Amino acid sequence: MRLLRVEAGEARQVAWSFLYFFSLLCGYYILRPVRDEMAIRAGVDQLQWLFTATFVATLICVPLFGLLVSRLPRRVFLPLVYTVVCVSLLAFFAGFHNTPDNIWLARCFYVWVSVFNLFVVSVFWSFMVDIYPPDQATRLFGLIAAGGTAGAIAGPALTATLVGMTGVKWLLPLSAAMFAVALICIHQLLDNTPRGRDRPLQSAAALGGGMLAGFRMLLGSRYLQGICLLILLYSGASTFLYFTQAHIVAAEMADGAQRTRLFALIDLAVNVLTVGAQLFATNRIAARFGLSTTLALIPALLIAGFLILGFAPVLSVLVVVQVLRRAGNYAVMKPAREMLFTVLTPTQKYKAKNLVDTLVYRGGDAVSGWLYAGMRAIGLDTGAIALAAVPLCGLWLLTGLRLGTQFDRLRHDARVESTAGPDHLLHSRKET
Repeated sequence: MRLLRVEAGEARQVAWSFLYFFSLLCGYYILRPVRDEMAIRAGVDQLQWLFTATFVATLICVPLFGLLVSRLPRRVFLPLVYTVVCVSLLAFFAGFHNTPDNIWLARCFYVWVSVFNLFVVSVFWSFMVDIYPPDQATRLFGLIAAGGTAGAIAGPALTATLVGMTGVKWLLPLSAAMFAVALICIHQLLDNTPRGRDRPLQSAAALGGGMLAGFRMLLGSRYLQGICLLILLYSGASTFLYFTQAHIVAAEMADGAQRTRLFALIDLAVNVLTVGAQLFATNRIAARFGLSTTLALIPALLIAGFLILGFAPVLSVLVVVQVLRRAGNYAVMKPAREMLFTVLTPTQKYKAKNLVDTLVYRGGDAVSGWLYAGMRAIGLDTGAIALAAVPLCGLWLLTGLRLGTQFDRLRHDARVESTAGPDHLLHSRKET
């Protein structure tokens, strides 16, 4: 175990943590292609309503989740979360079994998956931070994270393999079984935690509050306003591509199982490509080219992708663009976005970031969905809308370049402040 940096007495706990993260992401990635199929089943011309419903549900669930996570001990809260997930999945399975063509059930399933995925990974890492002290976390979190990577690859592989034999609905109890395994892992890990340490998941409590404080910080900071604009433009471009995907797939594939298999294969390709990029490219890109260039890479890619889709809105082109966009987001864009928050104060990191990750992100999805629907309503076809997304990506690119420059300045100011004292930089820090 020395190769894995696992010391004596740690192997059992690490093994359960590894299996926990594997089963969690495997279960989710079994569901993700099903969710995308339900979006088409519910009607591609109604996607904007699904995005709006997801936005509203997120606004309701985030503070509720934050309240529960800050009040309940983890011995109660953690099993409760995954029990609710398992029961919900079995309830949806029963519903689809009895009424397979129920459009409203498909819409509810889409919103449910879109909301719960915001929390389950956060809960996992909050738990890990609580049970592993810093010295262990430094050594072991990479190994534990590998369990999630393996699950993210296994999930869509299982879906792609099984959906043709079982049909879409039977994937739900399979996913429930994976979350049940996660529940078993939680109980095993909790049994090794002293009762005196059975406190609420403190690191997750930040999810629930700070919205009003986040608004005030946003209004007083050009830098945070720039981050919000970046997220809105990213969300808009991603939504345009998602809606384009739905229309092209719906037009070229009539069978639900085929569509689910396609979405699973896209997820599989994205996750494999992401792992490769994270291992060999992510750190090198940021270190070699700087944050400005890193933030500009994905919008530049999408400018090319939307231009090609504008003249050739076909399934093969869509799949290539979507895989590259999503893998690029996970491996390059998201780490770069998170770096933008490292120069902020701790209060800004929690409260403003919470606002950006929930209200701004999901709000951008909803607004972009209605914008896409409006373009369809005035008669624009898929190719024309793809071309209309090019200027959006161009603005996203320019915003990324500007934010990268601001980040470099703030990082330099922070270094000077640490050596020369904060007084002479007070004015500049207030402006940010």
